[in-house]
Amino acid sequence: MIALEGVSKTYPGQERPAVEELEFEVPEGKIVMLIGPSGCGKTTTLKMMNRLIEPTTGRIILDGDDVTSVNADQLRRRIGYVIQQVGLFPHMSIGENIGMVPKMLGWERQRIATRVDELLHLVGMEPGEYRDRYPRQLSGGQQQRVGVARGLAADPPVMLMDEPFGAIDPITRDRLQDEFLEVQRQVAKTICFVTHDLTEAVKLGDRIAIFGTGGRLRQYDTPDEILT
Repeated sequence: MIALEGVSKTYPGQERPAVEELEFEVPEGKIVMLIGPSGCGKTTTLKMMNRLIEPTTGRIILDGDDVTSVNADQLRRRIGYVIQQVGLFPHMSIGENIGMVPKMLGWERQRIATRVDELLHLVGMEPGEYRDRYPRQLSGGQQQRVGVARGLAADPPVMLMDEPFGAIDPITRDRLQDEFLEVQRQVAKTICFVTHDLTEAVKLGDRIAIFGTGGRLRQYDTPDEILT
């Protein structure tokens, strides 16, 4: 589904690349965890996949298309994006937050409402109880579930997730990980997931990409192989 071919990124004014000569593939319907020390290029890699950042060299192929050759807005509509800070709009209800992208895509109101309820059920939140609430009325874990639901709203084939559970307490985080795996069993998205936590990477990942300092890929393998 996703292939990185010799991808590098050097920011203006910097001598050393943030990411250097990345080569790996993300199989369709699988979860690939990106892990490594702070500043090693994990988030930069994620942002290049949906062109929030443009690569300096190399190609990123998404379902057969070079991402640099397609319209950036259309590209992002094919990709769900979930971040640690969630980024819910405080003046919008939970239902409005989840339905924002489908609304931008011109979906009919009833179709959006049906999709919102479907996704709230999927992430374990009763629509009648949560649809009309506002983000300030939810716990951090609940907001993170809504963030995942919003990323899935337009049914994108690809999900990019940047430490989505990083700011959550350990007990809630473990529960969210379990729920996330259950959602993935049902929807089978192609997912790139940034984490600092090796335990999380092993628990969630079908493959793990280990980044080293200097933005180079040190190892790319299954969790079992990495742990041996």
